[in-house]
Amino acid sequence: MSPGPRPSIHVRTAFISDIHLGSRDCRADLLLDFLHTVHADELILIGDILDIESMRRSVHWTQAHTDVLRALLGRSRHGTRVIYVPGNHDASFRDLCPSNFGQLHIEREYVHQTAAGLRLLVTHGDEFDGAVKCSRWLASLGSGLYDFILALNRGLNGLRRLRGHGYWSLASFLKERIGNAVEYVRRFETAAAETARARGFDGIVCGHIHRPQLEERAGVLYCNDGDWVDSCSVIIERRTGALELWHWADAGRQLAGAAAQGGLASAA
Repeated sequence: MSPGPRPSIHVRTAFISDIHLGSRDCRADLLLDFLHTVHADELILIGDILDIESMRRSVHWTQAHTDVLRALLGRSRHGTRVIYVPGNHDASFRDLCPSNFGQLHIEREYVHQTAAGLRLLVTHGDEFDGAVKCSRWLASLGSGLYDFILALNRGLNGLRRLRGHGYWSLASFLKERIGNAVEYVRRFETAAAETARARGFDGIVCGHIHRPQLEERAGVLYCNDGDWVDSCSVIIERRTGALELWHWADAGRQLAGAAAQGGLASAA
């Protein structure tokens, strides 16, 4: 039996970062599923879309990576306003800031106003690294050690699939339990939130540390949309201005199912 038509979810804004196209751990398959299911009036890409640093060592580029890039660029040609704020892994594009290519806008940072009137500072987050240094181990999170953890995670989840179990994140497990990692995350989140508050914003949306979060901190809203190598998460804004954190690997099918029944698509 052929599958039915793909359900469509419409939102006001989608915040995505840390895709890491060109690296082995990019979950392009899940991101494509998201992009084919969710349609946003405004798509905000918050850095590390291309992993230029990783590609300088070795390039892992599949058809799915090409399809993601085409889908992202295609959004700007079909009415979606696309904002691109480069990160540290695609920092070469910061030389182009600010630039406009039709509906594609490249900015060093961006101010987004929600439908509810909140003013949110949008920035990748690597500028907060100087405020959160804790140890050499933490400095390696985005390089050799983190790469090793992700490689080990691939092997573990391969075994889990053979046994019929779902996805499990070793990186998230370690970040939640190793003392230095917990302190690193706490300092990063505090530095980001305090920066937004000091500059008069209602909140901040960032990426960089691959830890999705949506909470009030330091009197402002701290939003981290996570990544597409591990958490496969995104922050969306509904038409009402409400912000939600979605984990696509876990909830994508349920969200699509709800949309197919008309509940989510009309409410978004």
